[in-house]
Amino acid sequence: MAVLQQELTLGEAADQLARALPGHRVEILQGRLTVTPPPDSSHGRSLTKLCRALERAGIEGSGVEWIQGICLWLPTLPEDFAIPDLSIVDDDIDDAHVTRNYYAPHAFRMVVEVTSSNWSDDLGPKVECYAQAGIPAYLIADRKHGEVLLYADPADAKYPDPQYFKRGQSVPVPESVGLRVELSVDTLLDG
Repeated sequence: MAVLQQELTLGEAADQLARALPGHRVEILQGRLTVTPPPDSSHGRSLTKLCRALERAGIEGSGVEWIQGICLWLPTLPEDFAIPDLSIVDDDIDDAHVTRNYYAPHAFRMVVEVTSSNWSDDLGPKVECYAQAGIPAYLIADRKHGEVLLYADPADAKYPDPQYFKRGQSVPVPESVGLRVELSVDTLLDG
């Protein structure tokens, strides 16, 4: 018996995978479908402590807010999108809705990734995609290599070389984010 199969678009395939794999992060980066398993406890703790630091720095009422797991529409290819671990966005993020649950990059001030099994995506394609989207700051807690990278101020769809931060140091959040705070490298890496 022959089975007629419908060809899916990349976006439809991403939707099906997201439904079939609850808790996994499904993204399309540069036309490539990626699936990342749920984070471990250290990953989650890093983000929790980062959010606490943002709250202590007075994020409420500053014109920006933090959101975990929000979809960022990427202008790289028609179906591209990312779901950063944490985003600092304009308070009026709802006005930046593009389609489905994707939001336009102009409302994002900084995106944060804490590396997991997909660390090469965070250090490669996402750097390119976020720069092309014009995201003012991209912070990577690179647990694989034990350092934090900060990309900032993209020009001509590219970030300049990142600033590297080692254990024992603090990372100053760029002024473009709209919030003054320094983040501990150890906390970002270890939770």
